[in-house]
Amino acid sequence: MSLLSVVVALYNEEDNIEPLFQRIRSALQGMNYELVMVDDGSTDKTVERVKQYLGEDTKLVVLMKNYGQSAAMAAGIQAAEGDYIATLDGDLQNDPLDIPIMLKKLKDEEWDLVAGIRAKRQDGWLLRKIPSKIANALIRQSTGVRLHDYGCTLKVFESRIAKNLGLYGELHRFIPVLAALQGAKMTEMPVRHHARIHGSSKYGIGRTSKVASDLVLMIFRLKYFQRPMHLFGPMGFFMLLAGLLINVYLLILKIQGERIGDRPLLILGVILLLAGLLLILFGIQSDIMMRTYYEAQHKLPYQVRKVVTNREEA
Repeated sequence: MSLLSVVVALYNEEDNIEPLFQRIRSALQGMNYELVMVDDGSTDKTVERVKQYLGEDTKLVVLMKNYGQSAAMAAGIQAAEGDYIATLDGDLQNDPLDIPIMLKKLKDEEWDLVAGIRAKRQDGWLLRKIPSKIANALIRQSTGVRLHDYGCTLKVFESRIAKNLGLYGELHRFIPVLAALQGAKMTEMPVRHHARIHGSSKYGIGRTSKVASDLVLMIFRLKYFQRPMHLFGPMGFFMLLAGLLINVYLLILKIQGERIGDRPLLILGVILLLAGLLLILFGIQSDIMMRTYYEAQHKLPYQVRKVVTNREEA
């Protein structure tokens, strides 16, 4: 039976540790699994409480300080040894009972990622649900990755997808987008969601101001990461052409004897010329950097799902 790794990021969740272990072990009873608990620089007794429940099925990763949920999840995924990886919140709002169902769906239907949808989300409307709905719609429309709940931590992946996500900063919200960059086949399903009983949210509305800048990054990575000249080139040529037309027009006026030195249009024409040239040069430089990125690290600009021959399937 394939090993399942359950990665849980924890930050000041001392009161949730005992019921968290109980629920996970009850839900996964009879399965071949490991628990990877990641302490994200807690200042309470979270680490001590986790140590009380350590067993052969559990490893604890303690970070030096509070790096944030993305870094904590990345550390847990890196430490995981399973063929499949499930991510779970440590606040008891996700239900471990959904993990076996999601894993079965992933295996039976041959998905690379199964994401949860908090169908009956137990959070406040003003500070959690409404901002989440707006963010989900914005991400969905901007990236073309058609999922409904990007903020649900409960997900099940194939290990090869999870370990190549490249999580850092605040990118845990964009895990489906990062998976899409690898060509992952993904789906979603409704999962249980419980109200928080102990403590308060540590990764909530206070950090959502960073979503917009991360979204711009994700759009760039989805559409132009391997071909940045296709983004900067057209903009540069458009500005260059506009600047040339303006300056030709002003040159004709100058030949006809009109004063052009005090015209704002002259400044605009020069700015457009320079901006166009700079964007084109920046696009060329970016393409060279991407070539260096792939060749220097022997990375391939593609991933192979499988190779099929008439003798066997690899």
